[in-house]
Amino acid sequence: MTAKERVLKTFALEKTDRVTIGYEANEAIHKKFSAALGIPDGNYELTMQALGVDYRSVGASYTGPLLFRELPDRMVNPVDGFYTRWVEHETGGYWDFCDFPLQGADAETIASFPVPDPDDFDYGGIEQQIKAHQDYAIYIGSLGVPDIINSTGRIMGMEDTLCNLMLEDESTLTFLNRRMAMQLGIFERTLHRYHDKIDFMWLGEDLGTQHSPMISLELYRKIFRPIHQKFIDLAQSYHLPTMIHTCGSSSWVYEDFIEMGVSAVDTLQPEATNMSPEYLKEYFGGRLAFRGCISTAGPLAFGTAEETRQYCKKTLEIMMKGYRYHFAPTHAIQDNSPVENVVAMYQAAHDFGRY
Repeated sequence: MTAKERVLKTFALEKTDRVTIGYEANEAIHKKFSAALGIPDGNYELTMQALGVDYRSVGASYTGPLLFRELPDRMVNPVDGFYTRWVEHETGGYWDFCDFPLQGADAETIASFPVPDPDDFDYGGIEQQIKAHQDYAIYIGSLGVPDIINSTGRIMGMEDTLCNLMLEDESTLTFLNRRMAMQLGIFERTLHRYHDKIDFMWLGEDLGTQHSPMISLELYRKIFRPIHQKFIDLAQSYHLPTMIHTCGSSSWVYEDFIEMGVSAVDTLQPEATNMSPEYLKEYFGGRLAFRGCISTAGPLAFGTAEETRQYCKKTLEIMMKGYRYHFAPTHAIQDNSPVENVVAMYQAAHDFGRY
């Protein structure tokens, strides 16, 4: 079975030869892991090929004007306008969000915050990306689209973001809709040109803490759902399945996702409330495909290689029932994960992930 066939059948809730496989890892652990596999220079594509990862992303790169000022010792995202700084820790480092440009901003500044024009992206370059990955399932999107809470929090700060959403602040909603129109416009242009080469759409929206919803279902339905629905409707107009990334305790919104036409949910932190493999299969099995559930805060980070292997085996035994499982970590594998555990994780996928 080809990678493309495997992915599409998993979305369709049909039997495959094995589970599909996904991979995300922080930079430091990725380099150690790829070196352990004998792959030079941390080559990401070669690592994914070695693991049997079944899908690849394509997207238009930004070619428009510089919209945001540069700051010393910072990186600025040219599309979304958030800033990050490098923070070292004992097992590596990461780019942390900082200098939130809309934190405490007035209404006019929020409503008029720069948003790129969808025409300022290189859609022609996608053709070469597709050719390079023609042996795999191809998707558009990312965990950051539309990602209302996180994407806004990176430029406004999380407290202002959640307060403004709860209060239905007009300037914040104006900005959200401007950004959504930009993101949707990019997808529309991409699918218009390449719809026959693209296999699914990937969206993102973190909706839960470890213990409870981050927002109410009422707020989700009033502000979030209409925005999410526009992307899902676009995907469905091209007969594409949609997968949405939701961190934390998020199953409270899955019935809405099913009504909206979502095909699969991603992340699935098993330690969060009502997110265990058993719970998800009992309440949503047969109606959603699942991606993730291999915790980056469990044996993978703190156990032995054998404990990791047995943990993955048990998760596979539960999640594979009904042929609806994409094997993957709950988040990017963290730098504190021992390399031998990461090796054990992916070996388990191949040893125990066959139907």
